[in-house]
Amino acid sequence: MFGKLVKLPRLQAWYGDDYQQYTYSNLTLTALPFTPSLLSLREKVSDFCQHRFNSVLANYYRDQHDSVGWHSDDEPELGEQPTIASLSFGAQRLFHLKHKVTGEKYKIPLQSGSLLVMSGPTQHYWQHAILKTRREQPMRINLTFRKIY
Repeated sequence: MFGKLVKLPRLQAWYGDDYQQYTYSNLTLTALPFTPSLLSLREKVSDFCQHRFNSVLANYYRDQHDSVGWHSDDEPELGEQPTIASLSFGAQRLFHLKHKVTGEKYKIPLQSGSLLVMSGPTQHYWQHAILKTRREQPMRINLTFRKIY
């Protein structure tokens, strides 16, 4: 962050086909092979979205102190207009959206079992975040399915 190494405020794992690599925020992840459960979820999410995903970033938010800051998933290996499907389990957290030009903001509660799909120009015009909160929160797992080109 700002040229300094800091610990991620959450735990994460990267899974994908053929040991794919994904680089963001000066961090390069090499994919672990899909587990049978993740393969099953990938197929269901791919069928629902009618989009073939070949990787998933798993984030584990231990409590209200874990977070992901404002960002767009706009890395080159995701393509021009990526489709990203975000599947949530565990505690409900607020998904924050902020328009890059107008500053318009939205908060979407992501309940356990919810699927949020971002596609088209979303990553070009919007940033998103899961922010820290003062309210006590139990754990949450989020799976963000992606296609690496």
